[in-house]
Amino acid sequence: MNQQALAEERYKELVNAVTPDSKTGENCLRAFLCGGAICVLGQFINNCFTSAGFGKDPAASYTAVILVLLSVVLTAAGLYAKIGKFAGAGSVVPITGFANAVAAPAVEFKKEGLVMGVGARMFIVAGPVIVFGTLASMIMGLIYWFTRMR
Repeated sequence: MNQQALAEERYKELVNAVTPDSKTGENCLRAFLCGGAICVLGQFINNCFTSAGFGKDPAASYTAVILVLLSVVLTAAGLYAKIGKFAGAGSVVPITGFANAVAAPAVEFKKEGLVMGVGARMFIVAGPVIVFGTLASMIMGLIYWFTRMR
């Protein structure tokens, strides 16, 4: 065996020695269960509002507000990070994950004050998402508008 083949073999042994075993199945199950639980909670809240006589749109709006509020409260209490560590991608169900992305930097930098801490850092993660989403929707709207003009 030549020198390069020995080095490659030794490298593979080192990589295998330090690489942790993949827990893909377990991680997928946790993500599925946690994300599903968040969705079931949202559906339960929505059903409560609709059975109380609210229309479809108001019930959906109130449900979204409650899920965002719960996410922010859990983030402020330090529990959302623990849920995220356990569930991985399952905790990033769009509305709760986005609320966490906005609230987490605000909570982290609150000691720097309301303006330079909370205000300046609140959108450090979510800001690019908001900007990209706004620009993408504007571009798509313009494309739609121009194609409908014919």
